[in-house]
Amino acid sequence: MIEVKSLHYTYPDGREALRGIDFNVGEGERIALLGPNGAGKTTFALHLHGIYTAQSGSLKIGGLAGDEPSLAESRRRVGLVFQDPNDQLFMPTVADDVAFGPANLGLRGAVLEQRVSYALDAVEALELADRAPHHLSGGEKRRAAIATVLAMKPEILVLDEPTSGLDPAGRRELIETLRAIEITQLIITHDLAMAMELCERSLIMTDGEIKADGQTAEMLSDADLLKANRLEMPHFVQPGSSRPSHSNPSHPDSSHPEPGPT
Repeated sequence: MIEVKSLHYTYPDGREALRGIDFNVGEGERIALLGPNGAGKTTFALHLHGIYTAQSGSLKIGGLAGDEPSLAESRRRVGLVFQDPNDQLFMPTVADDVAFGPANLGLRGAVLEQRVSYALDAVEALELADRAPHHLSGGEKRRAAIATVLAMKPEILVLDEPTSGLDPAGRRELIETLRAIEITQLIITHDLAMAMELCERSLIMTDGEIKADGQTAEMLSDADLLKANRLEMPHFVQPGSSRPSHSNPSHPDSSHPEPGPT
């Protein structure tokens, strides 16, 4: 679904954001893209959606190059969920937001209504349809933002820091939502516990380069690899485990173990 070969990108100020990255993502994979701030992760995500284009190297989405004349089709195949859901929610109601993209493709009437229902149902948010986005909780906004993307029927879902700013309940709901969505996913995140739980495979990017590509549990058990790439596992997750050890997994800042269901 995604084929990246020697992709380079330098910003106008001379900062080299991507330095020849190479990897492939297969259909149906759910992969975490990990790395410190400034690693180039978001820059790469913007390439996937055609907002930036490669200065050298290549990027293909389902076999299509992400440039003209196939740019519009490659953009249709990739649904990008921004870090701040307020960037994607701007209409009077959630249903209006979800309908916005398909309506711009020419969908009308019952077909459009069915598309909106499909997208909201996929994120278990049908009850939010008539709500004003600015009245939603952080977790509800995130699910609504994902629905606006799913309404476009993408083949790849790209999420930039999806758990950022969520409370524990919202984080858990989001994880279960992503687990239920059965399309290719690339999750850009600092939430290593979520990566361990959701993604069998992860990529680690630092300084615009892919430093590691492999099984999530194995890589996140490598203390030296994490330290070299300015990453750190939460204390409540045991190395090599996809489940929390004793602390409540929904409370990354909790320092006191407490019993409860796993």
